[in-house]
Amino acid sequence: MELEKQIEAMLFYKGEPVKIKTLAKLLHVKPKEAEEALLRLEENLKDRGIRLMRKEDTVTLGTSAEMSDLILSVRKEELSRDIGKAGLETLSIILYKGPIARSEIDYIRGVNSSFIIRNLLIRGLVERISNPTDSRSFLYKPTLELMSFLGITKIEELPKYEEVQADLQAFLEEKDSAEESEHDDTFAENVTQT
Repeated sequence: MELEKQIEAMLFYKGEPVKIKTLAKLLHVKPKEAEEALLRLEENLKDRGIRLMRKEDTVTLGTSAEMSDLILSVRKEELSRDIGKAGLETLSIILYKGPIARSEIDYIRGVNSSFIIRNLLIRGLVERISNPTDSRSFLYKPTLELMSFLGITKIEELPKYEEVQADLQAFLEEKDSAEESEHDDTFAENVTQT
């Protein structure tokens, strides 16, 4: 398979900027080979709706300038819609539990939250920061603009902050306990069947 196709697939999958050295490592090639493939990919995407975007030693996929009116109209429509119950639920988790990883949000909600988090990011309600314990993931936290809109100067000023913190902790402990119990039951069942 051509290296530029692999890079294109990797950038699409990641959906975020990736260092060229990281791409080379992931694809088991030398950085110079990755750079040459990036040049070919850039040429291949020249007349398409997607472009290869570069900033220093980092690359990502982005939309072409010709598509800006289309993207702007879609974005306006997305922003004009209500964030809905799922958006409010996710935003509340980020407010009361953030900074928090998407996987933790998914665990609390019990469903994939990728689309909702993207929507909250686009609206400027949450921001993404690097995860200090896992360089492959991000943490999400409320923006200062959201805090200002809510009329708070620090997170602890949220309504019933301590109570909600305790409820969230109890919920997580109960969910963990239930999953452990389910796992133990399944294990015991498998052992008795053998």
